[in-house]
Amino acid sequence: MNWTPNKISVLRVGVGFVAVGLFGHGTWANLAGVLLTVAAIALDALDGYVARRKNMATPEGAQIDILGDRMIENVYFTYFAVIGMVSVWVPVLFFARGTATDFLRGLAVKQGRAGWGANAMLQSGWARALVSSRWSRGLYAAMKCVCFCYLGLELALAHGPIALLGSPAAEMREMIRAGALALTWATAAFCVVRGVPVLLEGWGYFAGARREAVTPMARPAVHGTEHPEAA
Repeated sequence: MNWTPNKISVLRVGVGFVAVGLFGHGTWANLAGVLLTVAAIALDALDGYVARRKNMATPEGAQIDILGDRMIENVYFTYFAVIGMVSVWVPVLFFARGTATDFLRGLAVKQGRAGWGANAMLQSGWARALVSSRWSRGLYAAMKCVCFCYLGLELALAHGPIALLGSPAAEMREMIRAGALALTWATAAFCVVRGVPVLLEGWGYFAGARREAVTPMARPAVHGTEHPEAA
């Protein structure tokens, strides 16, 4: 089978959904979910590698990759919020940030901008470094992987009556919880930080779209006929 970046992106989302579906169905299912989570994040890196190696990077592929990121983020954080392991504000924050940035990216595409290169949406160097550089994307993917795996391991080892560690001491339980909260909010904070350049520079495309919407269309002149507006 010829694996294209888009096919890998679709597989990544499927693996992520299977992983979340395994959580909460026993200790070993939880551990299997953790392993599949690592696989899903690895597939995220693989599709980018294949796109670069085979010169198959396209604007549509970039949008599919971003869509896959959104689906993975939302399904994991929503699940962990539902079972009470993270605050409900975490998936709300990721959903709101993703919706806003994707909306502005869509406006930029309509105005002829691309996701990368000289015609990229983000023009300033600091914005490109923070959003689209390899170190930023790699760090963000690693933070999400560590966060999801940590929460999955906590679920398997120390959360609920079927946990492998049974009922850990209060101090250990608090320490494990503190680690989960720190990882979760650090990941959420970096998510917001990476969204700031898109919001700042993307606002110009929103303003441009509004100007186009309110600018009256030029009407062809008709010789010998007086326009009502001129009366």
